Amino acid sequence: MVESVPIAAPPMQISTWRALKGTQNTEAMLSQALDASEEAFVKESKEDTPGTEWEKVAQLCDFNPKSSKQCKDVSRLRSVLMSLKQTPLSR
Repeated sequence: MVESVPIAAPPMQISTWRALKGTQNTEAMLSQALDASEEAFVKESKEDTPGTEWEKVAQLCDFNPKSSKQCKDVSRLRSVLMSLKQTPLSR
C-alpha cells in the first residue's frame, strides 16, 4: 500500500505566504495608482489648447512664498507669473 501524504501545508508556511501575497497586492495597487496619475499628468501636459500656456506654468510653479526660506527671493518672478496667468499677453 502507498502511504498517504498530508495535503495541508504547515500553518507557518501559509501565514508566510499570506503575508507575502498581501505585500505584493499592496505594491501592485500602489504601482497602478502611480501609473494612472502619470498618465493623467502626461495627457494634461500634451493638451495644446491656445491660451492655457500660463495656466500650465502656474501649475508647475510653487506660489507659496513661505515654502522655501533657504532659496533666493523670487517674489518678483512669482508676481509676474501670477499676472500673466490672470491676464495673458495678446498676440
